[in-house]
Amino acid sequence: MRKLMKLFCSLFLVMILFNCQQDIYQVEEELIGVTLPENTKIQGFYLLNEGNMGTNKATIDYMDYTTGMYHRNMYAMANPTMVKELGDVGNDIKVYGNKLYAVINVSNFIEVMDLKTAKHITTIPLENCRYITFKDGKAYATSYAGPVSIDPKAPLGKVVEIDTISLKITRQEVVGYQPDELEIVENNLYVANSGGYRVPDYDRTVSVIDLSTFKETKKIDVAINLHHIKKDSEGDLYITSRGDYYDIPSNLFVLDSKTHKIKKTFNLPVSNFTIVDDQLYYYANEFNYNTFQWKKSFGIINTKTEEIINDNLVSDPKIKEIKTPYGIAVNPITKDLYLTDARNYVSMGYVYCFDKNGVFKWRTEGGNIPAHFAFVYK
Repeated sequence: MRKLMKLFCSLFLVMILFNCQQDIYQVEEELIGVTLPENTKIQGFYLLNEGNMGTNKATIDYMDYTTGMYHRNMYAMANPTMVKELGDVGNDIKVYGNKLYAVINVSNFIEVMDLKTAKHITTIPLENCRYITFKDGKAYATSYAGPVSIDPKAPLGKVVEIDTISLKITRQEVVGYQPDELEIVENNLYVANSGGYRVPDYDRTVSVIDLSTFKETKKIDVAINLHHIKKDSEGDLYITSRGDYYDIPSNLFVLDSKTHKIKKTFNLPVSNFTIVDDQLYYYANEFNYNTFQWKKSFGIINTKTEEIINDNLVSDPKIKEIKTPYGIAVNPITKDLYLTDARNYVSMGYVYCFDKNGVFKWRTEGGNIPAHFAFVYK
C-alpha cells in the first residue's frame, strides 16, 4: 500500500510539473494571410502591443511582406522558455543593427532580441523606462527614475546611454520630470519632459544634452506635458503637448534646432505622428474632463512649408471604423499607411492598412493595445 501511495504521489508530482511546464512553455502564435506578397527593400515590420497596465500582456507581432502573412504573438513563439508574455506595458520598439529593442515600461527593462528571429538576447534593467533612440553604436533611453505613481514629489527623470555591443549602461544624465520621447540632431540629444506624475505642476521643457560630454546644457521652454518629439529632414523638431485634459488643449509645435526657438505653434491637437519624405501624418484622440468626451481627428502636414495640406489621412470610409486610434506608421517605400485601433483597451485591437492613395487594403486583429511599429529592411 505504501508503495502504491509513493507511486501515486510521484505521478501526481509529475502531473503538477507537467502542468507548470505547460503554463510556462505552451504559447500560441497565429499566422494570418492578410495580403499578397510584395518585394521591396523592406522585409516587414514588428508591432509592439502595449497590453493594459497591470495585465502583463505586452506582445510582439510581425508582418512579413515577402509572404503577406501576419504573425501574431511572435515573441512568445520565438522564446518558448521565457515566462509567457513579454512584460507589462510595451512603450517603444526600435531596430538598430541586427538587434530589436523593446522598451517595457512597467516591467522596468529593455528587452533586446535578435532582429531576424525575435529570440531573446538579454534584458537591460531600467526603472520606468519610456523611449529609445540610437546613434554611433549607442542607445539612449528615457527613464522616469521612480515608481508608477501620481506624486507631486515625483523625482527628476534621466536619460541613460547604452553600449550596443556590451548592452550595458555606460553613462546617465538627469533631465526634467517624467521624460518621454527623445530625438537626436547632430551632436545634441533633445528630450521631451512631461512632468505627468506631478499634475497639475507639469514640466514644460525640452532638455538638451551634449552627446560628447553627456551633460544637459539647457532646458527650452515649450508647453506643458510634452510627449512626442521627432525631427524633419531639415533638423527642425516637431513636438506634441498633451495639455492638461481640461482647459489647455493638446498642441503641436516646431522647434528650430539651430536657434532653439519655437518657429510655429499649430494650435492643433496631435496625439501621435510619423514623418516620411517631408510629410507629417498625424492623428489626435483628445480627451477632455470638462465634457468627458473624446475627439478624433486626422491630417497631413508638409514639413517644408509647415502647412496643413490635408485634414484627413485617407478618403476611404473604412477609417471611420477606428474607435480609438493609437498607433501610426507609413512604409517609407510603398507609402502604405498603418493605423491601429485600441478599441476599449481591454479587447484585442486592430491593425488597418491603407495604400498610398488612401484606399483600404486590409485589416487584422493585433494584440491588446497595438501601438508601436518598427520596419525591418532586407
